[in-house]
Amino acid sequence: MQVWTDVSQVPTGWGPSVVTLGNFDGVHRGHVAVLTRMVDDARAAGAHAVAVTFTPHPAQVHRPDDAPPLLLGDADRLELLAGTGLDAVLLVTYTLDFARQSPEEFVRRYLVGALRARTVVVGRDVRFGWQNSGDLSTMRELGERYGFEVEVIDDVRPGQAADDTPAHRRWSSTWVRELLAAGDVRTAADVLGRPHRVRGVVVHGDARGRELGYPTANLGPTAGMVPADGVYAGWLRRGERSADGSAVPVADRVLPAAVSIGTNPTFAGRERRVEAYVLDRTDLELYDEEVVLELVDRLRPTLRFESVDDLLVQMAADVRDVRRELGTTVPPGA
Repeated sequence: MQVWTDVSQVPTGWGPSVVTLGNFDGVHRGHVAVLTRMVDDARAAGAHAVAVTFTPHPAQVHRPDDAPPLLLGDADRLELLAGTGLDAVLLVTYTLDFARQSPEEFVRRYLVGALRARTVVVGRDVRFGWQNSGDLSTMRELGERYGFEVEVIDDVRPGQAADDTPAHRRWSSTWVRELLAAGDVRTAADVLGRPHRVRGVVVHGDARGRELGYPTANLGPTAGMVPADGVYAGWLRRGERSADGSAVPVADRVLPAAVSIGTNPTFAGRERRVEAYVLDRTDLELYDEEVVLELVDRLRPTLRFESVDDLLVQMAADVRDVRRELGTTVPPGA
């Protein structure tokens, strides 16, 4: 998949294209269903399939004080978009200047001029251009003027809801945020179609876990919404290369982990942290390495213990619970 970060990077003569636009935060099952269908339609028509998306999220520009937390950083969003079969993504830097374009200016420059759109795929609630003044009827009018078709997609909903999943509710980023805020990463994975992930670089912590026999990888600033405090079963994913450039053995690239999120109240901690203990491994050197944590299930809330001995008893129980939760199954995508 080609990734362009500016319209000037689109190759001359690119197209024809089937184009869709959106934020695609989380790249959840609704997004994937629409994008894979769009890719199939583009292939059948002999056209390229392209998604136009934005960074940062427009809400972070227009209302930074109350913008919703992003489910994914750009690296993970692009990786998951590539998995749908798209030929290209145009990742537009969203600024106030960009937002001042009229709907027609946006369509003419991006969709028609650069991507040579044959079909534009949008939802019924599409909004674009200055002050969101462009809507579905605007897109249809511009399609007639500039020679592209407009395909409207309806909300995608679960075909068969689980016992505790409302059948009427569509897959959405908002729903995932609500679930993560409650710590319900298992249901969030049903909506996402995969475990929720948090990415960050491993930094030095207090080394308290190592002293207790459970060395943890502490993440610095993270990309991806951090769910509610608690202890989670999950997977720690590494890249092909460690921070020093050495090759990471294949067997060490996806590792079972107990993940703690919270302030460590037993030791009067104040800073909220995300840290992961890789089961049965005390030999890993992950400092300065970027890793991804995939959260499978929340085992318990964060608790304050009266003594270190009580904490150690619970940590041993947590490890047993993680082992039971993850079992011997092959981690997703390994």
